[in-house]
Amino acid sequence: MSDKFFFKGRQDARQHHTAYGGFQTKAVQKSGSRKYPLTLVVTSEARKQEIEAQVAAADLHANITVDSRDGAVESIAELTVILNKGGTVTTAKAPSRNDPCSCGSGLKFKKCCG
Repeated sequence: MSDKFFFKGRQDARQHHTAYGGFQTKAVQKSGSRKYPLTLVVTSEARKQEIEAQVAAADLHANITVDSRDGAVESIAELTVILNKGGTVTTAKAPSRNDPCSCGSGLKFKKCCG
């Protein structure tokens, strides 16, 4: 007989999106906060003091370690991303048709400059 009469439901091979990791549905982890500090690696003690000053000026929290081995690489990408983040862009609201014109004529915008 045909199996269309004995349908037992969809066999779903997909797992739940949080089961295999990587995707967080409630990601409210603010990097640089007291609970989630930045992890930074520098190559000298003098550089560590410079970075600590930048972190303090930006009101952030960070765990800074010094790696003075030969060929050590400085890792401060997390800090530079936060410091170079642009602000919110706001634009002035355009006048609607029935608002008074901004040129000062006293007419509606649609009759004057619109």
